[in-house]
Amino acid sequence: MLRRSAPIAGALLLLALSGCSSTVALEPAQDANNPACAEVSVRLPDAIGDLPRRWTDAQATAAYGDPTAVIVACGVEVPGPTAELQCVTLDGVDWLVDDTLRPKMRMTSYGRDPAVQVFVDTEVIGANEVLTNSSLVGGVRTIPATSKCIAPDELPE
Repeated sequence: MLRRSAPIAGALLLLALSGCSSTVALEPAQDANNPACAEVSVRLPDAIGDLPRRWTDAQATAAYGDPTAVIVACGVEVPGPTAELQCVTLDGVDWLVDDTLRPKMRMTSYGRDPAVQVFVDTEVIGANEVLTNSSLVGGVRTIPATSKCIAPDELPE
């Protein structure tokens, strides 16, 4: 089961406040020092859509836009199977989608250890555009998939 309240609240606060400084203050995920996260981090793009990448102060993280509209964190808790969240497959990567705070969405890679989590403000950029960015996908794909979604859906716009 994914822990919902603390990561979502923290990310939303950061999405709201991060426009106030040039460096985005984030907390590293528990497994951010996993060597696989380094492989993900070096492949992350300089921009997603029209949103430029910004400096962050936490290992294995990235932020895009000013104010911040996308946050990427590697090394988050690996989710187990769940019937509570929608599972989508985009460009060969399975994602569990939490849209309970829509228009803010949290997507967590499924079947990969360490897991990668992406927070998106869908009023600024579409989740599909973020999760199909070739550099982001390439980074996540460096982590071998050990399981897959049983019946993936399409991500809502």
